Amino acid sequence: MIVVSSQGTAVRKNVFCIALCFLLFALGLPLEAQQLTKIPKIGYLGAGFATGGPHKSFQREFLKLGYVEGRNISFESRFADNKYERLPLLADELVRLKVDVIITPGANDTQAAKNATRTIPIVFSGAVSDPVSLGLVESLARPGGNITGFTTIGSSLAGKRLELLKEIVPKLSRVAVLWDPQNLGSAQVWKESQLPARELGLDLHSVAVRSADRFESGFKEAVKARSGALTMTGGAVMANITNRSSTWRQKVGCRRYTMGRTMPPAAA
Repeated sequence: MIVVSSQGTAVRKNVFCIALCFLLFALGLPLEAQQLTKIPKIGYLGAGFATGGPHKSFQREFLKLGYVEGRNISFESRFADNKYERLPLLADELVRLKVDVIITPGANDTQAAKNATRTIPIVFSGAVSDPVSLGLVESLARPGGNITGFTTIGSSLAGKRLELLKEIVPKLSRVAVLWDPQNLGSAQVWKESQLPARELGLDLHSVAVRSADRFESGFKEAVKARSGALTMTGGAVMANITNRSSTWRQKVGCRRYTMGRTMPPAAA
């Protein structure tokens, strides 16, 4: 079995750096400004967990630019711990705190922030597969409203990932897809995978994973279904799962395909 991961550490790091420029522009902060009459307040709204979250990357980049929390900048972070129903309340809380900008890493948290405010700038940082079809922005060229950010174009690349799998394993006939029905972006990628799969003669086996605890049984289900490969969509739950997948790849003896190369379990 081959695992295709849509997560890319180097790509995410570059996105954070570029998104930082958007934030500074939105806040109107000159890089050399040190004496501020009002300390900018950055809000972060995430569907996942606080531990190991991308919000730490933003804080590190701000620090490199001389912005120290508590001195010339402050952060208000809120996390739903993969409980998506909590996002609207957390978004409302950030609005009440009068943050100057809200950073969101994914589609669900971006939607919650959009519903909570039409005036506070919102910057989604990369894990949004197609913000236009999700109704978050008017277009990629002209987002409109108070939202901007970066997209992974994950739904557009869904077919390409399957095509790559077919090239690697020409006799491939069934692919298991781990996706989160609660996550707007993940569900979108699953939907957009259907047509290319039929065109490639592939049978997609749905493995719905609503929490990281479901990963073990989901992986076993994929193996039991005799899937020749497994692919994972994005989202808070999948990000957590990706960190744990190497152990299970080794147990079942599968390889991971990433960035155009295959690797044995021990090196994955």
